[in-house]
Amino acid sequence: MNIGYANPSPTFQPAMRLIANITNSNPALVTTTFDHDYLSGAFVRLYIPRACGMFQADKLVGQVSVTGPTTFTLDIDTTYFDPFIAPPVQPPPPPPIIPLPDPHINTCALVVPVGELSDSLDSAVVNVLP
Repeated sequence: MNIGYANPSPTFQPAMRLIANITNSNPALVTTTFDHDYLSGAFVRLYIPRACGMFQADKLVGQVSVTGPTTFTLDIDTTYFDPFIAPPVQPPPPPPIIPLPDPHINTCALVVPVGELSDSLDSAVVNVLP
């Protein structure tokens, strides 16, 4: 399990989410660590560190088609990409140990909303401030 934190109810919506899994398929099925609250038609960008495998999907943008509260498909063909893996957490080494560990080991894979279809501007008009 990666070390990471994402606020389930941040001020700005839709928000980034941590990725638990991405399938090798067309379309790609993405599973988040908790409810994503995305709407079908939204566009998201994937941020995949090398330690998570599937580095070919890093920074790709796809359109969301919601399939469940923690799952959605993207119009990205990941069939021949490296498999997605959640890297094991490695405890930090004691201070005097050199060389330093791989900086990507405890980095989480993220999905970040970058836009939505103009005929469904639902997220832009929702005020989530208290």
